[in-house]
Amino acid sequence: MKKKKQVLGWALYDWANSAFATTVMAGFFPVFFKQYWSTGVDINLSTLMLGLANSVSGIIVALSAPVLGAIGDRNSWKKKFLLSFAFSGALMTSLLFLPGKGQWEFAAIIYVCGAILFSWSNIFYDSLLPLVAEEGEIDYVSSLGYALGYLGGGILFTINVLMTQKPEWFGLNDSAEAVRFSFLTVGLWWGVFTIPLAVWTVVEKKGAPHSGNSLFTGFRQVISTFRKIRQLPEALLFIIAYWFYIDGVDTIVRMAVDFGLSIGLESSDLILALLITQFTGFPSAVLFGIAGEKWDVKKALYIGIAVYIIVTIHGMSMTHRYEFYILAATVGLVQGGVQALSRSLYSRLIPQNREAEFFGFYNMLGKFAVIVGPVLMGCIGVIVRSMGFSQNIASRSGIASLAILFIIGWALLYRVDVDKGIKEAREFV
Repeated sequence: MKKKKQVLGWALYDWANSAFATTVMAGFFPVFFKQYWSTGVDINLSTLMLGLANSVSGIIVALSAPVLGAIGDRNSWKKKFLLSFAFSGALMTSLLFLPGKGQWEFAAIIYVCGAILFSWSNIFYDSLLPLVAEEGEIDYVSSLGYALGYLGGGILFTINVLMTQKPEWFGLNDSAEAVRFSFLTVGLWWGVFTIPLAVWTVVEKKGAPHSGNSLFTGFRQVISTFRKIRQLPEALLFIIAYWFYIDGVDTIVRMAVDFGLSIGLESSDLILALLITQFTGFPSAVLFGIAGEKWDVKKALYIGIAVYIIVTIHGMSMTHRYEFYILAATVGLVQGGVQALSRSLYSRLIPQNREAEFFGFYNMLGKFAVIVGPVLMGCIGVIVRSMGFSQNIASRSGIASLAILFIIGWALLYRVDVDKGIKEAREFV
């Protein structure tokens, strides 16, 4: 029973922080940024600014992730770091209530800080996975976290959507005020549902305590991590493959609403599409976890990546809103599975007692991917538009360009020998 509570406490953190990923990152922030905070700014330029905001947070996380991971392992501070970044991120999210109309710079700064704290907390959340899950249940536990994230994020997002559509039910004046109050609810949700992890999840202290300068030691250990990963060829090949395909996944998460607005869909259509993604993502993430354990984790990942390739190519020719809903449901069927199984597969390929260090490296590559994706999508849109093509074609060209990232990632993943990688991790000195 104690072990189950520990796993549940860990998994509920996904329920907690997915509210930021759903309501803020994927839902209201892109819409509010374009229609409220960026009032009077050209559509393609606002897309580029949103992409740059995501990329700045990605750069900072990418550069800092391995250092934080190394420090966390060396001092057994995984849980302490997670809780510190989680509660700080919740506070920062609440501050999105403050920027007024046209204050896109102020909003972007707060958003970047919130996104950084969100990502930093996930470094240590991911690193706890092999410590709380039994070896034979790691795919299921990883998928359980993502499944609860979809469900929890979807529930709060549904409430937030009702707030914007029926503000008078909540004592609010209009939809704009409802969106601003939604940011407050996300901060509260994130903070409150982090408490079970703080109370129930007890992590055994395995790291080697260090009394010197932890920051200096962390930087020095990052160099060591690069050397270590070269001794694990299969883990290295996997994270390179991951770098490519997760670029496409995260870019679609962060830029899908902006893409829909750019091709003429209504914000209400896009909100409905996000809800569809959330609630299809809940059961499918669990099913992917079962498939990873009972069938084959790599084959399950192949299916998910292949679906993304089809989605991005079809986005080029999509003309009706119902097609956007179908694409949203399709993405929901594979998104959580791809993310969860990538995390659990990587956890098999790394040495024990160095989880935060190696997950810092993992998250670093993931964030460098996010740097490329949103800016690539925005820049291609601007370039195609400058060549005389319509706004619609320019936006579609940006989303279609992501297909190549999924194709490269799929091809590299095919070359990963999981059994050999597990052996390399166990024999690592």
